[in-house]
Amino acid sequence: MAPEYHVFAIAGGILAILVLASLVGAALKWWTGWERPHAVIDNLNDRIKAWWVMVALITLAFALGHWAVILLFAFASFTALREFMTLTPTRRGDHYALAASFFVILPVQYGLVWANEYGIYAVFIPVYAFLFLPILAALRGETRRYMDRVAQVQWGLMICVFCLSHVPALLNLTIPGYEGRNLLLIAFLVLVVQASDVLQYIFGKLLGRRLIAPALSPSKTWEGFLGGAGTATLLGAALWWATPFTPLEAGVMAALVTLMGFAGGLVMSAIKRDRGVKDWGQMIEGHGGMLDRIDSLVFAAPIFFHLTRFFFSTT
Repeated sequence: MAPEYHVFAIAGGILAILVLASLVGAALKWWTGWERPHAVIDNLNDRIKAWWVMVALITLAFALGHWAVILLFAFASFTALREFMTLTPTRRGDHYALAASFFVILPVQYGLVWANEYGIYAVFIPVYAFLFLPILAALRGETRRYMDRVAQVQWGLMICVFCLSHVPALLNLTIPGYEGRNLLLIAFLVLVVQASDVLQYIFGKLLGRRLIAPALSPSKTWEGFLGGAGTATLLGAALWWATPFTPLEAGVMAALVTLMGFAGGLVMSAIKRDRGVKDWGQMIEGHGGMLDRIDSLVFAAPIFFHLTRFFFSTT
């Protein structure tokens, strides 16, 4: 099957799922009464509407080419970092470090990804930004909660910028026999991780009984996790034809990213509970903020990137 047919097949499948989901959501709303509020069904329909917008943006970026994909994820990183820092207590002594994070480190990281400088962008934030930001904060002379403040800025950069930048970095991999198809790797990763999130939500609502971590998330259940992650793993295995993997390899990769995505959701929920908030923001109706949508992806992306690079790429 030619590469363009792979793209059309995945796009057509996603479109069909969105249309079906919209019809099901409308039918459920009609059945319960259009004017009558229903928390679960209204939330489901809000999620479906938001998915139409997000899929449209990703599709447009894919159509425009690699530069648009990199800019899209750079924008997502900027928005996510802003949400993270909004909920992070800072002082005047942190202003230089924050300005450097948003307007120097973030664009440099994505610029290095754009230039395909793996040797630098793989260590730029974990090494150079890690050392540079505490120096900026120290020069301001404010020592109160210094370690907490520096660590929070570094953590925000690692999660929102470094980890997420591994998604467009997939475009740089050279995989024998897979030339010109790297956009499909991004589609595979995003589709499996987000499908796992949605399916865990659905299985949890339908079958959920035993909570995994009640103090972190009252909606994450073992039934939801096993049903959603298992189904998403099967989906990943079924999409092997769009990847450089065999069906078994695609299933293993899907299982790993769904597991990491679930762990990412738990970790980010812990941070939200620590901050006393339900959502990171209100950017997306029915979905909260940007971080509420990519919390699973930021944990899954580096693992997927490095496993693919180590086992399948020649670069």
